[in-house]
Amino acid sequence: MDFKTFSKLIMIEQTLFALPFALIGVLFAGGGIFSDWVLVIIALTAARTAGMSFNRVVDAEIDAKNPRTRDRLLPEGEVSPSAVWLTGIISSLVLILASMMLNRLCFFLSFPAVAMLLTYSYFKRFTASSHFYLGLVEAVAPIGGYIAVTGKFDLVPFVLGIIIMAWIAGLDIVYALQDMDFDKKEGLFSVPARYGKKKSLKISAICYGVSVLGLILAGMLAFKGGVYWLSVFCISGIFVFQQLLARKEDIEDAMKYFFKINMFVSPILFFGTFIDVFIA
Repeated sequence: MDFKTFSKLIMIEQTLFALPFALIGVLFAGGGIFSDWVLVIIALTAARTAGMSFNRVVDAEIDAKNPRTRDRLLPEGEVSPSAVWLTGIISSLVLILASMMLNRLCFFLSFPAVAMLLTYSYFKRFTASSHFYLGLVEAVAPIGGYIAVTGKFDLVPFVLGIIIMAWIAGLDIVYALQDMDFDKKEGLFSVPARYGKKKSLKISAICYGVSVLGLILAGMLAFKGGVYWLSVFCISGIFVFQQLLARKEDIEDAMKYFFKINMFVSPILFFGTFIDVFIA
């Protein structure tokens, strides 16, 4: 598998988008040392690669039926299932190794993390809570980043986890609107397929609201300064704009802009927190 195929398989731009999740945890823990940053970046990249690989191979049959996803690598036959499984397994081992090099607690937590990465793709076959399970999987990143530095549990990382979980769940519910009819036809579970567009948008808006409240609580617990609060204000504005976009009639067209502006959320939060810790 060449790099171009690999990057398309795991959607490497989404790894870059998710990387600040873990680094925000490092920053809230005080910033750590250089080796913490390197190992956290390796662990997060491995986790994303494993998660995307497992998702693609588990959902290959479903993706082949869905007009929106049938041009992905596995349905198109551009890569073999065995190669994708191997990529996921190797990436999981890298995640475990990097976690072991951080501290004992990270090492022990890496095993349930791998289990979550593997099992997420099966959830939509049984329950509409799959959006929240995806959010929980993503929430591991800031929690892990914090524990990588401190080696212990605390309240702050779990607040960070709630921020990410609520945001990603709300985001994924809107994303699932595109597949609402397909999911109903195939007997798959999602919030839009179960509750319809109107209620789904309300649930998504509540999730976004919880995420903003989490940002406020995290800032208060960590005694953050003005730059952090400015980033929270900007993110809140993006969330409002996203919710307005999600209410447009042409959801597929709205998604183009929805995800473009979504790419700014994690960098804004990261740099706001970074400046607060190291510069302000």
